[in-house]
Amino acid sequence: MGRYLDLIEGLPKNPKRWLVTGVAGFIGSNLLEQLLRLDQEVVGLDNFSTGYQHNLDEVKDNVTPAQWARFVFKEGDITNIQDCRAACTDVDYVLHQAALGSVPRSLGDPIATNATNIDGFLNILVAARDSSVKSFTYAASSSTYGDHPALPKVEETIGNPLSPYAVTKYVNELYADVFGKCYGFKATGLRYFNVFGKRQDPNGAYAAVIPKWTAAMILDETIIINGDGSTSRDFCFIENVIQANLLAATEERDGATNQVYNVAVGARTSLNDLYVMLKTELAALGVKYRKEPKYSEFRAGDVLHSQASVEKIKQNLGYTPSNSIADGLKIAMPWYLKKLRRG
Repeated sequence: MGRYLDLIEGLPKNPKRWLVTGVAGFIGSNLLEQLLRLDQEVVGLDNFSTGYQHNLDEVKDNVTPAQWARFVFKEGDITNIQDCRAACTDVDYVLHQAALGSVPRSLGDPIATNATNIDGFLNILVAARDSSVKSFTYAASSSTYGDHPALPKVEETIGNPLSPYAVTKYVNELYADVFGKCYGFKATGLRYFNVFGKRQDPNGAYAAVIPKWTAAMILDETIIINGDGSTSRDFCFIENVIQANLLAATEERDGATNQVYNVAVGARTSLNDLYVMLKTELAALGVKYRKEPKYSEFRAGDVLHSQASVEKIKQNLGYTPSNSIADGLKIAMPWYLKKLRRG
């Protein structure tokens, strides 16, 4: 945590201007909150296709009025190059989080996924290059590893994509690499592994497993487990993702930039174990969930097991995961309980 602690201590003394795309989403709003707490100036871009005004309202409630005054919101779409150019004006660092996530969504509508994740990515990449930003940090994905069976996942070894979503995120990496080589542009990709935390939407067909199951337990609904429950993931708490973004954006050493990094904890948790962990954590908060889960078919496009090696990001960027899955659940569960019981 040494470099990160130094960074968060030093940033308020030397404020910069940051662009966060997808700022009203789960990860984007958490990045916004941390940057404002560090007295940074932030421009946010979002079209509210998967983000929400209530996420921004919550950030406003969590920071001081003076910090909130440092935030400028621009409603716009990354598929519109003019929106991207306007958002990138006079920006130091870009944290690009806007995307259409979800493997099932991409299987159902690959055209929309491509338009946002590839066309939109290229737009914001070009706009950032033309604005001469100091760095461009973008949300890559563990889905890029595709059908390669080896564990843990190492950045330099990937397989064949298993979904349109995975294809789009791999193309992002290719474009970023080419921009680095052809234009001397500093772009760093962060392959997120199953991020979770406050403000992650529990509703809808494409909700991630932790918020979806948490909501089901709180509302006493039946939980559906895809497959036999042995499927495992490297669940990564949002605070680890924030750390990785800030470290990557501010890194200046040759060899450490223009890379792709895993962002995870480096551990594996099965769906069956996750079910028990959630049930136990909520029980400690007074939620007694007694229903048994139902098992269904394995979900198309998913991999059976996922676990990251985090050695590269530790060595190059000074990243140290600050929260295990158990730590993260302990922090996140009270937030979900308050949100869902309120309404």
